[in-house]
Amino acid sequence: MLFDFDTLSAPDRYKLLTSTIVPRPIAWVVSQDAQGRVNAAPFSFFNALVGDPPVVGIGIGGRRPEDAPGSWKDSGANIRAIGQFVVNLVSFETREAMNVTAIEFPHDVEELKQAGLTTVASTKVKPPRIAESPVALECERLAIVELGVDRAIVLGRVVALHVRDDCVLDEKRCYIDTPKLDLIGRMHGGGWYSRITERFEMPRIPVEKWALKD
Repeated sequence: MLFDFDTLSAPDRYKLLTSTIVPRPIAWVVSQDAQGRVNAAPFSFFNALVGDPPVVGIGIGGRRPEDAPGSWKDSGANIRAIGQFVVNLVSFETREAMNVTAIEFPHDVEELKQAGLTTVASTKVKPPRIAESPVALECERLAIVELGVDRAIVLGRVVALHVRDDCVLDEKRCYIDTPKLDLIGRMHGGGWYSRITERFEMPRIPVEKWALKD
């Protein structure tokens, strides 16, 4: 079945993308405005893009349809203003708290407080990290790729990474117990997620071990 994106509406294109590109890691972004007010929100259009320099990318859209055209979500506006943010990763244990922070609260409501979460001061950026998250990436804004009046891709350079102590196998060799992080990913539809509880190993094949086919 062919789906021609040039003939489809934006909601239908979104539906197709989010139901086929799965699972998607969740960027639980903590940012703050010029007055120091902290905001937290999850985004599933997210991934690590480059290893050196270490860069992550987050797709941030506009606010609700009833808001003024061109208005940014708080996370996007804060990153524009401050140039720093923290990407926390979501574990199975923190899934419900993450879902609370996805509620479209008014600007004066603290999402982290509503979700019963605590914060820890970051080491290199102003916004704090979420203490309950097993992984947190402190980021500085590298670039913003504009996609319209209220949508953009935020590229962030990772300047520090926090991993929960019990998930570190060897600090000097940077070995992490990835399964123990128990991270979740975004799936399809309104509320489907996946838990990474199954894995398999498939080593890469060296070119010298591959017999070329005629």
